[in-house]
Amino acid sequence: MQEWVIASGNAGKIREINALLASYQITLRPQSEWQMVAVEETGLTFVENALLKARAASRISGLPALADDSGLVVPALKGAPGLYSARYAGDQATDSDNVEKLLQDMRGLEGPQRKAWFLCLLVVIQHPEDPAPLIAEGRWPGQIALAPRGSEGFGYDPVFLPDGLTGELAGLSAAELRPEQKNALSHRGQALQALQNDLLAARG
Repeated sequence: MQEWVIASGNAGKIREINALLASYQITLRPQSEWQMVAVEETGLTFVENALLKARAASRISGLPALADDSGLVVPALKGAPGLYSARYAGDQATDSDNVEKLLQDMRGLEGPQRKAWFLCLLVVIQHPEDPAPLIAEGRWPGQIALAPRGSEGFGYDPVFLPDGLTGELAGLSAAELRPEQKNALSHRGQALQALQNDLLAARG
């Protein structure tokens, strides 16, 4: 059994990643066990920020680290909230604050202008100076609803309507999907599946 540190303080992300890697021979330990302070995310891309967080967590814990950087991209808003998804409405913003600001900023936008996608970049490093991190990406396309719906998930899930849902799932927001349904479809689920494939390849 291998231990990794998860370089995140987001309880929702940690819960999802634990569920998605439950079948792996990996014990995931949150960085809070080492009383880590949040790393300043000064990167200009999702992957740069993920690496900053992973290297800091690995350095302090002495363990291999997994880090996630993800966000919502709305082309009509020039890519916002983007890198600032977690603090779109301010440094102390709640999920509902961010959702409210997003809906205000998109007021009057219709049809294709409400297109959006969630993007997730996952990185795994074996040690703080690892020059060859594993990097996996997941992208979940959809559009932004006019109002929040559902109580599952976190972040922008209540206003994100995933593309391609059919049958009983058609028209549901990400926050109306059961956790296992969301994990099978989401950007984070896609990135973790790609990461699992890379890990299997690395093990030969």
